[in-house]
Amino acid sequence: MAAEGVEGRATVHIEAPPEKVYALITDVTRMGEWSPECVKAEWVGDATGPAVGARFKGHNKLNWLIRWSTTPTVKVADPAREFTFETGKPGKEQTRWTYRFAPKDGGTELTESFEALTYSGFQKLTAKPEKRAAKLTGDIQQTLERVKSAAEGAA
Repeated sequence: MAAEGVEGRATVHIEAPPEKVYALITDVTRMGEWSPECVKAEWVGDATGPAVGARFKGHNKLNWLIRWSTTPTVKVADPAREFTFETGKPGKEQTRWTYRFAPKDGGTELTESFEALTYSGFQKLTAKPEKRAAKLTGDIQQTLERVKSAAEGAA
């Protein structure tokens, strides 16, 4: 159950096979191209790609003043089906991000969702839970539209 209702999701249909869309999403080094909040990411340690237990560092910004980094851990890496990671330190996870890939009408139905596992005092100072959830839901819709453009060859 999400902390204080901080959760959301968005879905987009992409005219590309799930394998191609999965490859785009799991290349975390490209997330800065699509996400309004994540400006860049890179695999850390021995990780070079999506695998359960792999970690990557994401660099984020909320506005010109608020910036932070996280080092998520991959929880599910099921090619062309699901990619899930959790931010925060192991044992103190903060947010779960999930991408689901479903074949549909010759393409892929891609759904991105998030669920806050905790919502800290700092997070509450920067945005009320319901406002944060609404912003993130809008951001993931924008992210998915940008992934769609890349997958369909428009970008």
